[in-house]
Amino acid sequence: MAGRQAKTLSAADVSDLLVFASCTRNPLRNRVIVLLSAKAGLRANEIANLTWDMVLGATGEISGLIELHDRAAKRGSGRLIPMHPDLHSALADLRRVAAHSKYVATSERRAAMTPSSIVVWFNRAFRSVGLKGCSSHSGRRTFVTRAARLVHKAGGSLRDVQLLAGHRSIQTTQRYIDGDSDAQRKLVGLI
Repeated sequence: MAGRQAKTLSAADVSDLLVFASCTRNPLRNRVIVLLSAKAGLRANEIANLTWDMVLGATGEISGLIELHDRAAKRGSGRLIPMHPDLHSALADLRRVAAHSKYVATSERRAAMTPSSIVVWFNRAFRSVGLKGCSSHSGRRTFVTRAARLVHKAGGSLRDVQLLAGHRSIQTTQRYIDGDSDAQRKLVGLI
């Protein structure tokens, strides 16, 4: 797959990954991993470096925002990401049963998962559900593509998508976005 972008995921693909996660030895953690990728657009290293203080509010409850610190993000691209309701619920479920750890995604030995272990987990998950051309970056590309397609409904712009993704350049954000041939046909029909 060298030189090619990771495939974006359909809603059914994300559902399949969540079903796979529910059948693993650590279903709550693995559900959170899938949702951090597909519903928050986090990279594997950002998932591995995410700490509870980045998702908890002042009262210790799950916040409505992910406050991704610069130290946890690629090239210091920390950012605030509004929390998707499914992710909020999954984090609350995980928090209730998680062993005391600084990190959200931990191994069975309670150590922080490494970025490479996140990548390996995704590779196994994709293989198990029969998805080809996917990588740990597929959820992130899916998040950016969906956000770009829907941003006009929220009254935003591509700049808002860029900020959510933590990209320094809008051109980088644009490279993440998959085109949609059906939308292109409809658009031409409107002209």
